[in-house]
Amino acid sequence: VLKRTEVIDNTLNPDFVRKYILDYFFEEKQNLRFDDFLGQVYCTLGEIVGSPASRLEKPLGGIPGKKCGTIILSAEELGNCRDYTTMQFCANKLDKKDFFGKSDPFMVFYRSNEDGTFTICHKTEVMKNTLNPVWQPFSIPVRALCNGDYDRTIKVEVYDWDRDGSHDFIGEFTTSYKELCRGQSQLNVYEVSGDKDRNPSQSTSLHYMNPYQMNAYAMALKAVGEIIQDYDSDKMFPALGFGAKLPPDGRVSHEFPLNGNIENPYCNGMQGILEAYHQSLKTVQLYGPTNFAPVVNHVARYAAAVQDGSQYFVLLIITDGVISDMAQTKEAIVNAAKLPMSIIIVGVGQAEFDAMVELDGDDVRISSRGKLAERDIVQFVPFRDYMDRTGNHVLSMARLAKDVLAEIPDQLISYMKSRGIKPNTDPPPAYSPALHSLLP
Repeated sequence: VLKRTEVIDNTLNPDFVRKYILDYFFEEKQNLRFDDFLGQVYCTLGEIVGSPASRLEKPLGGIPGKKCGTIILSAEELGNCRDYTTMQFCANKLDKKDFFGKSDPFMVFYRSNEDGTFTICHKTEVMKNTLNPVWQPFSIPVRALCNGDYDRTIKVEVYDWDRDGSHDFIGEFTTSYKELCRGQSQLNVYEVSGDKDRNPSQSTSLHYMNPYQMNAYAMALKAVGEIIQDYDSDKMFPALGFGAKLPPDGRVSHEFPLNGNIENPYCNGMQGILEAYHQSLKTVQLYGPTNFAPVVNHVARYAAAVQDGSQYFVLLIITDGVISDMAQTKEAIVNAAKLPMSIIIVGVGQAEFDAMVELDGDDVRISSRGKLAERDIVQFVPFRDYMDRTGNHVLSMARLAKDVLAEIPDQLISYMKSRGIKPNTDPPPAYSPALHSLLP
């Protein structure tokens, strides 16, 4: 057990006070489990952070045939404030709520969230049979009250305690930490796969579908995709292939939907992408040349339509490293560097990846026709560096995903800063239709 909440007696709708500080790493999959005898739920920390307003609601399970209710999990990035504050409260002439006595008052403190809701952060002890309580002093981190924002609203409610848990509401007030200190009244994600191993039924092909283990493409997609999918609210991903002859006429395409549906290329999560990928290997004929520019431009068209900071696009390209349109791809990347998007390239196989290193641009910023890319938006990793000697197993899926995704946060922030876009204090919509209304 890593952490445990307090016990709240006699209620079906508990609002837990105790909060926990977790170190959050964008590039790592951090599994969480919440359970007790009433039920349990599994999720990742990224799911919570990536949910609208960083607030995730999931049903409890674990008891067959029984509805166990739901659990609501919220997260907020902590400020750098390390201060603690000690406070003491008293009240005068509270309302009398008990029939045979006075009241048994206690206070509940809530901090306001960025989306306008409130989260409980402290409860005082109960003072028995009094209308003029003087509560004990208590100490609390300032960031628990207001996350270091001294002007953020703090709401305080006062209740009369009842043994059966149906506490009677006496009243409430709002304040801020600044007032208290005065002593008076707070990534759309695209997944793209492609190489030119002509026959996936041959064991020498990187696309070979071994019934007992995933091929290099599937392993790379799973390792990286399962991390980044937590940052897309609906988990529906357009998945494209490039470099194949398509049925029924054998037309060569460098921009086709893996699921075969031009009108709706979306796949449900990483499992849906893997299923579409495996099915496409049975219906298309892999064919050269290998052109990257069409898929880069494909995603760039979507990114160009949403430049207000509400969406950021990530293009994942999995390839054997061969590229036939280097000049056109460079131009596409230079143009895309002005847009809210990043490109991840995972190289599979034993080829030399000099061209991919050049596109990465870590040492020399990529340019086209004398024009430098505005930002570095490409990250390249060779998949073989993470494989064992047999080439059949990934030594560390977590390390692969971490290295691939490590540059994404800085790339996103660099775009926002270059456009003067500040974090939106309003909650994001539960579903953004922008991408889905722009189907080609």
